[in-house]
Amino acid sequence: MSEKINSKIITFITGNPHKVKEAQGILNNLGISLEHADLGYPEIQGDLEDVALYGAQYASRRLGKPVIVEDAGLFIKALKWFPGTYSSYVQETLGNKGILKLMSDVEDRYAEFRSVVGYCTPKTEPEVFLGTVKGRIRYKEKGRYGFAYDPLFIPEGYDESFGELQRVEKNRFSHRRKSLEKFALWYKDQG
Repeated sequence: MSEKINSKIITFITGNPHKVKEAQGILNNLGISLEHADLGYPEIQGDLEDVALYGAQYASRRLGKPVIVEDAGLFIKALKWFPGTYSSYVQETLGNKGILKLMSDVEDRYAEFRSVVGYCTPKTEPEVFLGTVKGRIRYKEKGRYGFAYDPLFIPEGYDESFGELQRVEKNRFSHRRKSLEKFALWYKDQG
């Protein structure tokens, strides 16, 4: 990276207020402050890394400052890793009940939540950071915390779904925590 990083304030590009709260809770503890912008960016077809790379570069060039974007998805093995990169669209159209219906006769409940953070400045190439949490899909929704697929996903080593865990607990080990932590460690080394 040719440009030295001076700022500990980064703009997080997202339209999802839940992601902002999670990211602030994680990054503030690592000495990085976030400001939020609901800029929006074209989501290209590809994997999570492709979307994060493109989104970070697009937003940093458009705003003229360092940004991060985060793309995440639920990947269910028995459904050939569906919904994956289509997680947001599937959540809006089928919802959790639709996922449970697709899995009604499925015994293999293995799933992964994956998060990719993309970082870019106006003068650098984008960087990406992947975080993954392994787990399984519940047979019914449970929990009132979190958002989207959280009430369906039981992380490995737990009996409760993400939807049953308060944000502080989830942030200790979530896929978003892992990708943001990788980013923060890399970012601090750049300064």
